[in-house]
Amino acid sequence: MAMTELKGRLLINEPLVKYTSWRVGGVADRLYLPFDKQDLCAFIKTLPDNEPVFWMGLGSNLLVRDGGIRGTVINTKGRLKDMRINDDGSVYVEAGVPCAHVARFCADKCLADAEFLAGIPGTIGGALKMNAGAFGGETWRIVKSVEMLNAKGDVTQRDPTHFEINYRSVKNENNEWFLSANLSLAPGDSASSIQKIKNLLETRAKTQPTNQPSCGSVFKNPEGDFAARLIEVTKLKGYSIGGACVSEKHANFIVNTGTATATDIENLIKYVRRRVQYLHGVELQTEVCMVGEEKA
Repeated sequence: MAMTELKGRLLINEPLVKYTSWRVGGVADRLYLPFDKQDLCAFIKTLPDNEPVFWMGLGSNLLVRDGGIRGTVINTKGRLKDMRINDDGSVYVEAGVPCAHVARFCADKCLADAEFLAGIPGTIGGALKMNAGAFGGETWRIVKSVEMLNAKGDVTQRDPTHFEINYRSVKNENNEWFLSANLSLAPGDSASSIQKIKNLLETRAKTQPTNQPSCGSVFKNPEGDFAARLIEVTKLKGYSIGGACVSEKHANFIVNTGTATATDIENLIKYVRRRVQYLHGVELQTEVCMVGEEKA
């Protein structure tokens, strides 16, 4: 299929700075903005078999290195945005829908257990990939089934038994990507759910640097402890490298103070890990996904 038959936009050598929540990152060889799910499937069919493909939603939980990404980046922000109630009462959500929108939609439809999604600064596609969680909730606890897209452009329906699901980690077949999910939720009270979301967002605003560019939580919580506590007792709040700084508000956040490069952020992540391991014997594991190449 020729590109002229597709409805999306293909951008060449596109800077990724404006697509990431940290506001850093190099250039993508190609960036595709799909028109809808069907258009995306058609586009995937046009790619060579050996083409590297990387998906990006809101660009949170992601560090794109300054050398950029070789291959093709699929951006779903503002796309793949269909959301509806299925005949069986489950909720169909495409990969590009922000988690916060899903939380509010479910609350409005008198469905409970999705309120925690309001605290996740990403899309459902990203939440599925990493089993994102917030305030005691986790994405895959409410997943009934998912649609997967493979490198040939074929779509397959899968249930949770096809995946190895752990804390902030989901393993699936290579060259398959999340297109949508069907969420199974309990009946609830709309007013109660909306109040829960309001309380959650107020807590988030008080405890997290929501007014500065960040990726969300940088490190996974080690078993029986909290990454933020370990970083704070290591006295690293406010520590900076270049324009990257450990947040004074929440130690498990690294913020871009305005001039940070991806290299600054990655170097700060490495420094925090080294100091925490040296002083406390705990090797912190990154929650953020670091991709792309170093700048030459």
